[in-house]
Formats: sequence, structure tokens, C-alpha cells
Amino acid sequence: MSALPIAAITRPITLTIAALGGQGGGVVSDWLIHVARRAGYLAQATSVPGVAQRTGATIYYLEFFPLAGLPADKSRPIFALMPNPGDVDVVIASEIMEAGRAMQRGLVTARTTLIASSHRIYAIQEKSHMGDGRADSSQVRALAREQAKRYIEFDMQAMAEANGSVISAAMLGALCGSGALPFAVEHYVEAIRTSGIEAASSTRAFEAARRAAAESSAAAAPPTVSPTERTATRAFIPAFLKERIRARIPAAAQDLARQGVRRMIDYQDVAYASLYLDRLDSVAALEHVGSAGVALTESVARGLALWMSFEDTIRVADLKIRTARSKRVLQEVGPSTGQLVQVTEFMKPRVEEICGTLPVGLGTWILRSKTPRRWITRLTGGRQIATSSIGGFLQLYWLAGLRRWRRKTLRYSQEQMHIVHWLQLIGRLAPEDYALAVEIADCQQLVKGYGETHERGTLSFDAILADVQGRQGRPDAADRVRALRVAALADDQGIALSRVLTAA
Repeated sequence: MSALPIAAITRPITLTIAALGGQGGGVVSDWLIHVARRAGYLAQATSVPGVAQRTGATIYYLEFFPLAGLPADKSRPIFALMPNPGDVDVVIASEIMEAGRAMQRGLVTARTTLIASSHRIYAIQEKSHMGDGRADSSQVRALAREQAKRYIEFDMQAMAEANGSVISAAMLGALCGSGALPFAVEHYVEAIRTSGIEAASSTRAFEAARRAAAESSAAAAPPTVSPTERTATRAFIPAFLKERIRARIPAAAQDLARQGVRRMIDYQDVAYASLYLDRLDSVAALEHVGSAGVALTESVARGLALWMSFEDTIRVADLKIRTARSKRVLQEVGPSTGQLVQVTEFMKPRVEEICGTLPVGLGTWILRSKTPRRWITRLTGGRQIATSSIGGFLQLYWLAGLRRWRRKTLRYSQEQMHIVHWLQLIGRLAPEDYALAVEIADCQQLVKGYGETHERGTLSFDAILADVQGRQGRPDAADRVRALRVAALADDQGIALSRVLTAA
């Protein structure tokens, strides 16, 4: 909303902050109270905690009324304690799906200026889904532009990180830059400096966000990528691999191939990326000349990259000690200046994971032998490793360093054998039943995760391949595999899959 003359204000200005735990929604609320009072407004703030499996989603609700707008008898308005659907002037969301939740609650209408950060923080339900459980952000954007009076969106998280601050400062800047509140810039800046909360970096983030919001519009707000995706985009790919992708991979699948190569280099090395392209080349050669699509190559490019970067103990250790993860932990905790943060990792390796990290012969022998297996079992169970200590960090650092010997491990041998079998089956099926080959390629999404999750997914994958062996050549084979895959993704215990397998 644009600022109204004080004489024209007959009701409080209402604002809702939709934030997640640890993002500083309460800090933004406190800042706004300071801003409003310095500007000569009465102000009240309340918070309504919610349970949304999103690190504790919380609604902060504020109302403002100018002292100069009070009636002659100086009677004060009675402020509400909760936002009323259809009566909110401004909504700011710390993440795009929180904007969606605000719209679900009816808080966004034709009178509302909606401001949202474009980055994603995935909910537990999205992360734990057997397949791709991510909610579609584009639908939220489309609905926001349709329902809100004005919609402003940009990546506040990335902007805060770029300025060495946290998202709360960027949110305050977005509110200021939107012009939706009748407060002067200097009052916002004063609130940050008075609070003493990382004032210099917070002011930088505030100013950057203020400018971004002032320049944004509903039609011009482009979708942005997460910091993780930006990092991947900048990852180095040797020139000869870039040229190889350009020359041999169909244009529609080249971006996926490049992402796969980056993943292989990060996971292992350039030689492993070359092996990935060797395998992808053989699939690309199966595409029909003049075909309008390359669904098979696209599916294999995606699935092969995920499978070849399987999560063994080496990978898990590597991911846990990365600098990016440490930064994310600190961002979520939000420690005060000088405050120490201790990080403890909970790990529960099974005998299979331990043996999978050993050389092929030794790992196989232990798994088949009773006494050695019982001895290894003593190393399993829940373990707590304090990676914020030198000793704990070095344990995982040593384990992550084993990746140079990964090709000699039992787990590597097992996964490569499964990958080769999968690709060979696709190669046999594609010339005769292209649709079936694509469905088999898509089944790779069942094979993921670590430990028991990976084991259950592999069992479902093998069950589908076994079923298709007797159905090759049948016109309904592709539909059958698709139905089995959907059933396998329905639950992690394989109950729905078993039901479909036994039904026909």
C-alpha cells in the first residue's frame, strides 16, 4: 500500500511476518516496533507459533496507528492479536513457500502487498518423500501475482549472505524499499544501529535489499536459484569435457550432462566424469534420428549422475565437514558475537556400511564370516562425533580422504555392477520399445539414500526389473513399469509395490 495522509487513516496499518525458526522474524518485529514509535506511531506486535514441519514456522503480526491520527479525545484504537483474513495490508515471507502458506490462510488479498524471498528451505515432508517431493514454487508465484495487490520477490537469503549478514536484515530492507509502510529510511537504519545486532553487516544487507525491493515489480521478478545451485553453476569443467558434451550429447540434454559432470568431479575426479560421459554417450546413440525428443538421454543423464554419486560412508563424512555446511549450521543457530557453537554428528553405521568401505576381498570375507562379522558389529550402533573439536573433525576428515581409494571398495564394486546391468537392459530395450526403456531409466530414482533407505530402494528396483523380464514385447510393458514405480514411491516399506506386483 502507498503511504496515506495521516488524516485519511481510520484503521491501523496491518502487517504479517511469516518466518521460520532461526530466521530472525522476532528481530524484524522488534525493529519495526522501534521504527514505528520513532516515526510517531502506536505499535503492537504479537506472535503465533505454528507447527508446519518447517523448523517451527511462526506468524508475527503487527499493527500501527499514527498518534497524529487519534481523535480529539485521544482515545486509542484496540489492536488485534492475530491477523484477520482479508484485512492484512502487508505480508512478508522469509521463504517462497511461506508466502504460499500465507495465501492458504487467506492473508493475501487485493489490498495486500506481498513480499517474499525466492529461495527454498525444504520441509521434512519434501525431503523424506520417496521420489521428488518438492513443492512447485512456480505455482505459488503465479497465485501471488493473481491474488496480491503487488508482489515483490527476490533472493533475500543470498543477498544477506553476500553482505555477511542474516535474512532478517534483508527482510527489513525489503519492507522499507517496497514503500508499503509510511516510515522514513533513517528510522529503519537507526533501529538496526540501536539494536547492536551486527550493525555494520546488517546495515549493508538492509540497504542492498531496500534497493532490490524498490526496483522490483510483480512482472519483472525472475525466478532465482539457490546458493547451492549457484555454486554448482560456477564449478569448473575442463574444456575437453565441455567440448565433448557439445559434440556428442543432444542439445536438450546438454545442461543435465554438464550438471552430471560437475557432480562427478565433486564426488570423485575428472576421470570419473569421463566415465559418466562414456556411459551417457552409449545411451545418446540409441536416440532415434530426427526424433522430436530425447527423453531417454535426459532420464539417464539425471539418474546416472545420482547413482554414480552414491552415498557411501566416504561421501557422508565429506558432506558433514564441508565449509558450506558449517556456514549453514551457524546461520540456523544464529550465535551472538563471541559465542561458541559445538556441533555433534550422530552416526549409526551398520556392518554393511563398514564393510562397504573396505577392499572388495576383505569386505566380502567379513560379511560371509560369522566371527569377523560379530567383531565388526561392536563398531556399529549410535555414535556421536563432535566435529567442532579437533579430534572429531579429524576422524571424519580421515574418512572423507579415503575417496582416493573408493574404486577399490566393496560398495563401489557393488554399485558399478548394478549400474552396468541397468544400462545394458536399457540398451537392449530401447531399439524395440523406447517407452519401456525410458520407464526403466526413470526407475533409478528408487535407488538413493544411505543404509536401510538405500537397501529398501534397491530391493524395490530389483523387484521391478525382475517383473519386466517376463513382459518384454507386450504393449502394456511401459505402463506396467510406470505403475510399479509409482507404487514403490508411495511408501518406503514396499507395501504398495507388493500389492501391485501380486495383483497381476
